[in-house]
Amino acid sequence: MSLVERTEVPPTTELGHVHFVGIGGAGMSGIARVLLRQGVPVSGSDAREGPALPELRAAGATVHVGHTAENLGDADTLVVSSAIRDDNPELAAARERGLRVLPRAAALGGLLLSRRGVTVAGTHGKTTTSSMLTVILRELGADPGYVIGGTLTATGTGAEAGTGEVMVVEADESDGSFLLLSPAVSVITNIEADHLDNHAGLAEIRALFAQFAARTTELIVVSADDPETVALTADLHHPTADVVTFGRSASADYVVDDVRAEGFATRFTLRAPDGERVDCRVEAAGEHNALNAAAAVATAHRLGHDLEAAARAAAAFTGSGRRMEPKGGGRGVRVYDSYAHHPTEVAADLRAVRAALDSTGADTAGGERHPRVLVVFQPHLFSRTRAFAAEFAAALALADTALVLPIYPAREDPIPGVDARLITDGPDTDGRVLGHLERETVAKRVAELARPGDVVLTMGAGDVTELGPDIAAALNEA
Repeated sequence: MSLVERTEVPPTTELGHVHFVGIGGAGMSGIARVLLRQGVPVSGSDAREGPALPELRAAGATVHVGHTAENLGDADTLVVSSAIRDDNPELAAARERGLRVLPRAAALGGLLLSRRGVTVAGTHGKTTTSSMLTVILRELGADPGYVIGGTLTATGTGAEAGTGEVMVVEADESDGSFLLLSPAVSVITNIEADHLDNHAGLAEIRALFAQFAARTTELIVVSADDPETVALTADLHHPTADVVTFGRSASADYVVDDVRAEGFATRFTLRAPDGERVDCRVEAAGEHNALNAAAAVATAHRLGHDLEAAARAAAAFTGSGRRMEPKGGGRGVRVYDSYAHHPTEVAADLRAVRAALDSTGADTAGGERHPRVLVVFQPHLFSRTRAFAAEFAAALALADTALVLPIYPAREDPIPGVDARLITDGPDTDGRVLGHLERETVAKRVAELARPGDVVLTMGAGDVTELGPDIAAALNEA
């Protein structure tokens, strides 16, 4: 029996006291925050203190650091993230007591039951696209609820209940649990092989997205550029939902054209199905972010908002946490943090930064580019590193220098023979990808390498994000 078949998605009014195991995670803390605003009693625990926990306590949640059975208290429902293992004491105690146990996606699905749910899915870009759409709808006065996988710079949080009819949520395909969502509107940015620790391959992932699209009731907004989404659209015969496409392709309903970098911002034009053309500008670098913005503007338009007003509203987007997030700098060197943890994402961010620098007059002297792009990359998961080592090496070679840290294991146990050397010792690194480094030495090493004008990126889905401030401090000490 599949996860969807064996999991109930109850309305939030039936949950009683909800306890979250792993409450500090971006997705879990967001759901908890919305439930608190709806008057639902919330408690939770996490392995360590993190930035989300004080905010949740201030909002009324009882939050513990560390996992023990006693943390459950008088909970009626337990919500667990995919990172929680079966031997977790709180999960074991909840099952012993016969409590309702829900995966995170089922709790998220419950939030959509009383709202006009708009879900954003895709292998890449879903956090940024859902953030952009949220900002646009807020600027247009729609006051949406939202639960996204990063902190929205405009609001300082990744989730709010909102008062409008729309609830924007980021849909996670990593374990197939997005099939517990039943949205009115779905956005699908792209489909690529990833999370191969959970999925057998691209064919299985493609089938999951087809099932996800079939669960949408009103509107599906999908890329006209990505080969997998194009195939999905061709095979999709939905009885009720309209299908609308966006992209660079001339066949798209919403055509993206004239994409150009303006420093770390991007400007482009968008042509609607009726021929109306609007100019768009977003504070995000790269063509991939122009496409993310196009998806958000097109969705707002199809939700009933004026196209030109939606395009203007996109300019209010100022970023989301860990998506090329500024982390300071020193000595004329800027430091940014990127969540990129798949080769396609790494390459897209590096091309975007190079285009941003070139648009501001970067030069080449003596055969060496200046300013340069320096990367500190932390591979995420042993399984992902094994599957994409060569692709990571090729992507990182787009930087002028890339320093590769040991693998961040997250939920996985080590796999014999799999370590960062699969990336750094490959044949295609072109001498630019350096490994065998420990995180304690990285900040000093970057400070030694960097020159005024350079850009430093910390990249990965693990705790590499914590190095940005350390690098900025080392730059100022050097």
